[in-house]
Amino acid sequence: MTTQTPPLAYVVAGSEATGGAGIQVDLKTFQQLGVYGVGTLTCIVSFDPKNDWGHRFVPVDPQVIADQFEAATATHDLDVVKIGMLGTPATIDVVGKALASKPWRHVVLDPVLICKGQEPGAALDTDNALREQVLPQATVVTPNLFEAKTLAGMDTIESVEDLVEAARKIHARLDTSAGPRYVVAKGGVELPGPDAVDVLFDGEDVTVYAAPKVGEERVSGAGCTFAAAITAELAKGADVKAAVQTAKDMVTQGIQARVTASTPFATVWQGAFAG
Repeated sequence: MTTQTPPLAYVVAGSEATGGAGIQVDLKTFQQLGVYGVGTLTCIVSFDPKNDWGHRFVPVDPQVIADQFEAATATHDLDVVKIGMLGTPATIDVVGKALASKPWRHVVLDPVLICKGQEPGAALDTDNALREQVLPQATVVTPNLFEAKTLAGMDTIESVEDLVEAARKIHARLDTSAGPRYVVAKGGVELPGPDAVDVLFDGEDVTVYAAPKVGEERVSGAGCTFAAAITAELAKGADVKAAVQTAKDMVTQGIQARVTASTPFATVWQGAFAG
């Protein structure tokens, strides 16, 4: 019997116990898009239903993260990786060094500075560490509105034009000497207007992706799904522009079929994506 190895994609991210975000979403997204997923855990997040669904956050020991990375990259020929929630400067340090230890065709960075519901001030230390150690190695960066403001150093983003400016500012921080770099700034439901708008900037051209908003509330797992879908499509050989379009379509369909639960927010259903 002849077998064919499927495309491989790697993710370094946190666990979110309800299955609505984090590495659980990444692996479901990879599977839905026909990609074999390999994952390394950086932290464990558990909502506290007795405390307004606040986040209980436990980082994984940095040596354990390094051990996972060593095992994954020794086992599989991995050249496309998504970086999700890291959570602490110590975690960022070990992941940054691990990334630099081997060549990558693509590093997709979803710059998760805070969990939903956390105070923005919690992002300051991770922001500085990400800028210095991981952001320069990324080939694709996918900030949401808050992350785009933080990474671009902007006070407000209130229009598509502002979103493009943020993407340009973030792109200027990337190491383009090593090849093309891309920033996908996501407006989501928080950007005014009837459409959920994302913009892709490749250093020269801007591509705008728009779809009618599905409700006015943020849905858990949308950002994770978006970046994971880009990662999966890149692993399959798609170009960045096409990968972002697939990710946009998958998130839109997943929000339309969102899963409701006892939490104050619904979650994306990756299985709804029909291509």
